[in-house]
Amino acid sequence: MTDYIKFDVSEDLEDKILEAVETARATGKLSIGTNEVTKSIERGNTELVVIAEDVEPPEVVMHLPAICEEKSTPYAYVGEREELGRACGINVQTASMAITESGDGEDLVEEIVDEIKTLKSTE
Repeated sequence: MTDYIKFDVSEDLEDKILEAVETARATGKLSIGTNEVTKSIERGNTELVVIAEDVEPPEVVMHLPAICEEKSTPYAYVGEREELGRACGINVQTASMAITESGDGEDLVEEIVDEIKTLKSTE
């Protein structure tokens, strides 16, 4: 496990996360890319941060879990940058993204956040 990965996400939860990203893309708002995500967290208008696990070099996203913890912003991981980019509706990989407005995916995002809290409390 890479240094910035603080907990394991099940395949089932990862599928829910990608679904929430796709729903937010269609009916809400996303911030895509580590710089945009960092700004979004600092502004306090982020519902969920998603970080890819295959980021090279890891320093690109290493600060995100720490500032998420500091700002009480929920965050999770997905396996691949390519999958995350595709869920965001872009034709390139992305190391991280944030759902800033969940749109029709509000219940799904809440469910994900609850599952993440449970995961983190058992670590």
